[in-house]
Amino acid sequence: MLNLETNGTRGFVVKILWGLFVLGVAGTEFEKVFEWKQMSYTDQPDRSKGSTDNETFQAYNNVPMGATHHKNRLFITIPRRRPGILATLNVIDITNMSRGDRSPPLQAYPSYSINELQPQYEPDLHKLISVYRTRVDACERLWFVDTGMLEYPGNRMQVQRPQIWIIDLKRDQLVQRYTIPASIVREGVGMASLTVDVEATDCDAAYAYIPDLVANAIHVYGLRENDMWSFNHSSFAHDATRAALNVAGQRFEWDDGVFSIALGQNDTLASGKMVYYHPMVSTTEFGTFTNVLRSKWIALSGNYASLFEPLGDRGPNTQSTMHHYDVRTGVLFYAEINRNSIGCWNTRQVCEAGNHAVVHLDNRELIYPSDLTSDSDGVLWVLTNNLPVWIYGRLNESDYNFRLWRQDPAVAIRGTKCDNVA
Repeated sequence: MLNLETNGTRGFVVKILWGLFVLGVAGTEFEKVFEWKQMSYTDQPDRSKGSTDNETFQAYNNVPMGATHHKNRLFITIPRRRPGILATLNVIDITNMSRGDRSPPLQAYPSYSINELQPQYEPDLHKLISVYRTRVDACERLWFVDTGMLEYPGNRMQVQRPQIWIIDLKRDQLVQRYTIPASIVREGVGMASLTVDVEATDCDAAYAYIPDLVANAIHVYGLRENDMWSFNHSSFAHDATRAALNVAGQRFEWDDGVFSIALGQNDTLASGKMVYYHPMVSTTEFGTFTNVLRSKWIALSGNYASLFEPLGDRGPNTQSTMHHYDVRTGVLFYAEINRNSIGCWNTRQVCEAGNHAVVHLDNRELIYPSDLTSDSDGVLWVLTNNLPVWIYGRLNESDYNFRLWRQDPAVAIRGTKCDNVA
């Protein structure tokens, strides 16, 4: 549980409340579950009546970006960054896998037809264009943003408005589809993840927090309100001093802004959960509270600069895509792209480099952890995909390029400074 009596965190809480009033050592490595040289499908639809030439399957162009596990099903996303993607949202039913299969094929989810592009890329809001990452909430619903955008080199196009989709996994039926208005965002490409805030006792009172790495914004969708609002803050922008990246021999500079949002424990003093967030191109962790993000009134007021605060710096080379807060241990886990590792920070400690540890580092197989999630049992899942090599170099199609890992959080931190903090 977050200890508000230590590390100046109480001062941060008081400052937030006042603003509201005014307006190491490596731990246990992750287990490698699956690995793929190239992605494949259980079957491919008949394209004799093909809708677009670009839907012809091109294995090399299919790079998995997100992975979410729920009750023996894995949901794998492949955003349409190049032509030849059959389905941007896919599933693997682990119970139906062949014994010993280390590279299981994909199946389009919910169906191939929903993932199919229209002729001449005509818009169709009943179809999926491009999905980066998914999340399953406490009510067993799959949430994701369809960016509505094709990111083909030299032929980028916003096919249709971005949308939020919610699918009931107990029935595999669509619950809600919300079209994001132009007043919120012009293009959907920056919405590469989302975090869902809901309790199983009140499934209608759900909120999705959507970081926008391009617009440097956090968008909020309220399910009960069926409405959306946005926050903009200087802490959402990338840190230019942390823009230089070196991954698997590829040197480049990126400017990705706010990228990941993780929800901490409920804080009675703040009347909400702690919200941890960071830009990908940054090594600083920031914080606010859910009662800030949930308030459309605060968002529209524009008077909220003091409600978003830095918590501390994680140290050199800790640029991170996704992160997740584990309730049982009070530890934040980070997918660290610049040092091929999974990092951790026990939130009972000061957020500083000396309190940040590595639980798994592998310079050969843990290249570019693109997603880090937790399932309903609390198990962590990590997807690595060699993305910079695919963008700037060439993947070896005879080698394994994409890997899925898992580990229990309490096991992962054993022997590290993230463990056994009073």
